[in-house]
Amino acid sequence: MSLAAKVLTACRARGLMVATAESCTGGMVAAALTEVAGSSDVFERGFVTYSNSAKQEMLGVSAETLEQFGAVSEPVAKEMAEGALRQSKANLAVSITGIAGPGPSEHKPEGRVCFGLAMGGETQEETVEFGALGRENVRVAARDYALGMLLKVVIRANAGTS
Repeated sequence: MSLAAKVLTACRARGLMVATAESCTGGMVAAALTEVAGSSDVFERGFVTYSNSAKQEMLGVSAETLEQFGAVSEPVAKEMAEGALRQSKANLAVSITGIAGPGPSEHKPEGRVCFGLAMGGETQEETVEFGALGRENVRVAARDYALGMLLKVVIRANAGTS
């Protein structure tokens, strides 16, 4: 069973709907989830917000947060995940923003990806340094990491209610 199928099965068991907010992965998490037949009862919607203006307009990321921390930051990942929840009927959202490459940005290295996970009024953020793996490999690693985050939080939530 694929990682995406495991996420869907775990969410289905808990009655959770998922939304995604993706930048550097360009919808790869949403694509992985919707590749699984029957995903429509769990996957609510996905936002691909590649530009800063899309992050602001679609997810409500503040201009001040973008200015102060930059698009690739935990505060932006947090606001992206929370915005995905606000702008959907989902009760679980994951966000991804990073530097896929090739090469670093002005101040941040290639392979730095920030994630947000929002559920139940709480949001967790984390940064992973995948390194200079090349654009496609960074994007695939970020997709898989986000799916793993979703699975872990749903399993923990299931364990807490058993």
